[in-house]
Amino acid sequence: MSAPLSLRAKAYESFRQQILEANIRPGQFISQRELVQLLDMPLGAVRELIPRLEAEGLLKTVPQRGLQIAHVDLALINNAYQLRLVLEREAAVRFCATVSDADLAAIEDAHRRIVGRASKGPVDAALLGDAQSVDWGLHDLMIDALGNALISETYRVNSLRVRLIRLERAMLSADALIPAMEEHLWFIAALKRRDAPQVAERLTHHIESSHRRVLGLPRPPLPDDPTQDNA
Repeated sequence: MSAPLSLRAKAYESFRQQILEANIRPGQFISQRELVQLLDMPLGAVRELIPRLEAEGLLKTVPQRGLQIAHVDLALINNAYQLRLVLEREAAVRFCATVSDADLAAIEDAHRRIVGRASKGPVDAALLGDAQSVDWGLHDLMIDALGNALISETYRVNSLRVRLIRLERAMLSADALIPAMEEHLWFIAALKRRDAPQVAERLTHHIESSHRRVLGLPRPPLPDDPTQDNA
């Protein structure tokens, strides 16, 4: 059995969940009392949590104003996406060599089900939520397959920064859903071929595409036809 989480760990997990559910917004000011209520945790656990969040750049104390959730600016966006690329490109290449055919088939099927639902419409909040889970689920799986707890922890913290950025700049929308899933399927096709150079190249394209989207720039076209590659 796994050891029970400490109150501080539970508080951190609750904070993470509030970001995932968009209950905490970038740049938001929040008092300790409000944070206690939001996280549903004792004041002592929240006070212990605050230094960790400050060290991770997710929150800062502003004199006479209270606590402020990380403000999204150009430096945060560029730094977070550069770190994503460094971590995930290595993970993707390793994943290409270790993931089973059965797991890849299940991953591909989950993406195709999302595309199928989106094609039939309507693209509602439930579908967007499921699509986000499928999208991030693949990235999380590749990182964790490295079996390196330090990398997984660094990635998890950075993924919270990226989620804050997306709350501020570019949440997955109905218009972006199918193109995002097609990019993943294009990447999955390279995984299925066990083509490590293509896996690295396509993962780079995918992350840079996401980076451009949060900067308000157009998504770059895929270098080749994804419908043929994924047939």
